[in-house]
Amino acid sequence: MTTAPVARTTAAAVPTQSTYQNRVADYWNAEENPVNLELGKIDDLYHHHYGIGNVDWTVLDEPDPDLRRERITAELHRLEHAQAEFLASRLGPLIPADRVFDAGCGRGGGSVVANLRYGCHADGVTISAKQADFANETARRRDIDDKVRYHHRNMLDTGFESGAYAASWNNESTMYVELDLLFAEHARLLRRGGRYVVITGCYNDTYGRASREVSLINAHYICDIHPRSEYFRAMARNRLVPVHVEDLTEATIPYWELRKDAGHLVTGIEETFLSAYRNGSFQYLLIVADRI
Repeated sequence: MTTAPVARTTAAAVPTQSTYQNRVADYWNAEENPVNLELGKIDDLYHHHYGIGNVDWTVLDEPDPDLRRERITAELHRLEHAQAEFLASRLGPLIPADRVFDAGCGRGGGSVVANLRYGCHADGVTISAKQADFANETARRRDIDDKVRYHHRNMLDTGFESGAYAASWNNESTMYVELDLLFAEHARLLRRGGRYVVITGCYNDTYGRASREVSLINAHYICDIHPRSEYFRAMARNRLVPVHVEDLTEATIPYWELRKDAGHLVTGIEETFLSAYRNGSFQYLLIVADRI
């Protein structure tokens, strides 16, 4: 059977970046956060997003400090992987010949999850050359680099073939870009009837402007969290029609409650996330849309 063509990585494909985009690239090229790296070492799946689901709270009762650390790390990774599987389950139906696009892929866990679920081809894009190299090495170790490849490119201007993708997604990466530019690129890459999925933190603009907590999260990650309403307006302007919307806020709060007690994995932003979710100014949202 003829396999689908896969986009190739070339240095020339990386477009000129703005000053802000260079700052973001510098941030992720330098990032070595244990909450990303230690979790990924468990099974060579590196996720750059948060988790959902019920927590096994017995991990905090473990008396042996080394085993407690190990169990907490594994539990956080389980919750993050559950989020990745949840997103991937919304991409289908897909077949092995299909291509999917992972925008803002980080160290590549989401593309691997999609490939393992559907057997499909995946192209991940990250603005960080270090992340792309790391993710490609992971794909080689898994022996899936013939179908899963990562590219050092800007997700707003990938240079990939128009209409070549059956599905695409952003997993907690939309806050680094303008939504109209992003959704225009997804609409260009997706075939008619293709599926786009996003999981993101967004601020609840029925409360007015962004809250203090949202501003602190922006400063922590050098990002610009969008209002919830802007996702739907920008999709409408770019041929993406929402077919399912789900508020995952309650599903992610237990993850953050565990992470704030994780000791070696605490980053200092945990209480801010919990406060924002609980006061209603911030939401964790899934949007599934079809390209018309």
